[in-house]
Amino acid sequence: MAENGEEKLLAVARHIAKTLGQNDTMADDILQIFSNFDGRFSREKLSEKMVDDNNPRGCAALERTVNSLDRQISQYVALDHPIWAHTADSSAFLDAIDDLIRTMRDWEPMAAEKSVSACLVRADDLMHQAMFRVGDEFRSLMDRGAESFELNRSNHESTGNLSFDSDDDNEENEDGLLRNGVDLDHQIPVAQPVTDYDIVIDALPSGTVSDLHEIAKRMVAAGFVKECSHVYSTCRREFLEESISRLGLQKLSIDEVQKMPWQELEDEIERWIKAANVALRILFPSERRLCDRVFFGFSSAADLSFMEVCRGSTIQLLNFADAVAIGSRSPERLFKVLDVFETLRDLMPEFDSVFSDQYCLVLRNEAVTIWKRLGEAIRGIFMELENLILRDPAKAAVPGGGLHPITRYVMNYLHAACRSRQTLEQVFDESNAVVPSNKLDDRRASSSSMSVQMAWIMELLESNLEMKSKIYRDSALCSVFMMNNGRYIVQKVKDSELESLLGDDWIRKHNAKVRQYCTNYQRSSWNKIIGTLKLDNSSLASNAIAKSMKEKIKSFNTQFEDVCKTQSSWIVFDEQLREEMRISVSRLLLPAYRNFIGRLQCMPEIGRNTDRLIRYNPEDIEARINELFEGNNGSSGVRK
Repeated sequence: MAENGEEKLLAVARHIAKTLGQNDTMADDILQIFSNFDGRFSREKLSEKMVDDNNPRGCAALERTVNSLDRQISQYVALDHPIWAHTADSSAFLDAIDDLIRTMRDWEPMAAEKSVSACLVRADDLMHQAMFRVGDEFRSLMDRGAESFELNRSNHESTGNLSFDSDDDNEENEDGLLRNGVDLDHQIPVAQPVTDYDIVIDALPSGTVSDLHEIAKRMVAAGFVKECSHVYSTCRREFLEESISRLGLQKLSIDEVQKMPWQELEDEIERWIKAANVALRILFPSERRLCDRVFFGFSSAADLSFMEVCRGSTIQLLNFADAVAIGSRSPERLFKVLDVFETLRDLMPEFDSVFSDQYCLVLRNEAVTIWKRLGEAIRGIFMELENLILRDPAKAAVPGGGLHPITRYVMNYLHAACRSRQTLEQVFDESNAVVPSNKLDDRRASSSSMSVQMAWIMELLESNLEMKSKIYRDSALCSVFMMNNGRYIVQKVKDSELESLLGDDWIRKHNAKVRQYCTNYQRSSWNKIIGTLKLDNSSLASNAIAKSMKEKIKSFNTQFEDVCKTQSSWIVFDEQLREEMRISVSRLLLPAYRNFIGRLQCMPEIGRNTDRLIRYNPEDIEARINELFEGNNGSSGVRK
């Protein structure tokens, strides 16, 4: 080897002299300088070995080196068993590759000489053979290392903290495979599903990682970065995709997701949320760590390989979220879309940290784009809710002036939606949506976007209810209908985040509306009846007064009976409101009635006929009033 090294040195010196020397005299002068500088550059050796392009003796040393390396490398390339099965073989193989890399690098400056060029062509061919075989060894090490490591872990380590409840129907049959971490059908090692996100999976034994790193160093040094990255990413991509599959997530196209029945899609979203969290918080960081260890010192190769490993699985996760985002805007989808939006939002720090390099920039940007698209979907769902309210027709009146289904639906919907207030505020604040100014008063100019949105929906609902109230021919029943629905709206607002969103002024205003509806009801139902109890002018003759009072008490009896019979089938769902209305009617009616019958009983013209005329005593009146607003079945209805 020392002799070969000296010959290389002499060859380099001769090449420099030949290149720089414009004529023979100058070349001789350069050789003389080398001779004076180092005794190994004796004038005789340099002159004796000076060659031109037609002299094959110039690359004799290179040829001998290539021949020697060819013999060493070829014996390993031809082996029919893994080279890394024996440490001595793998070390010798890597040493030979190192020598070949150095030889080609050292002689590259003289590649213009035909004789050197021919030897370098042979060396390059030999390098390709070595890289092809070392690539196979790289792949074999990854497959065997992952499989043996996962099996060893499942046999010797407790998996109590590494369990993950899969929603697959065949979970029980696959339980053994999950514990072993191996797909027995395809022999693809699989990461064990987990629920604790604060862990990192060591997918390969440290010894295997060290061997892979040594191979990667040689492939990078030899200029086979892409080939090495391809082998690595192919193996790890299979592992990663199978691991995500074991979490229950199907590989579905955007079109397939959009065609799924909603109930199935709800279940699939639950599985997606679990898979996305495990992938971004455990699997991807673990792959990043492994990649950095295998390609330690070669950051560009590590970044490229990591991107190739995770790209497919990341696109699978993002495509599903995108399919949800561009799907139907039906209002019942809001809550699952919110779940997907919140999951992606909460995973953004993981996207930023795991996909931080230049190769993964497109994945990171796509995640942000789809997350924003989910926000647009949420705003679109609320627009569809507005359209649903506007389009809900005034077909048939609700019996008894009770709670309209649209009121219950909208208020329960908003009540549930406001549990995600923080998320919705974020969504609406980003939209800069403009609500028609003629529908909102100036006091809301400084309100949050969500407050404005909720107030706008409330106004749409109230307008719709006012339109529906006109179906009732009885103005009193119309007031009961508006009072019922208005009371329900206020109570739902007070029982949720809507209270702080809409504010105290809104609640006071709508409580006043409910009281006004109550007043309108009393006027429509009881003013006429109370009018019949008005006493006549005492200046009239007593007989005329008696006759008038007889007519009035008869009229009262008929009207009161009709009102009680009719309004006992009307409904006031809120128990407190129902009681308040009864008390209010009693306070309005009973004093006038007592006064009237007292006067009637004192009239001698009527005499003993008063018992036949006075059908109800005050206690009877109060009892009948207390039977009002119970509904046909004697129930006021249950508020939900």
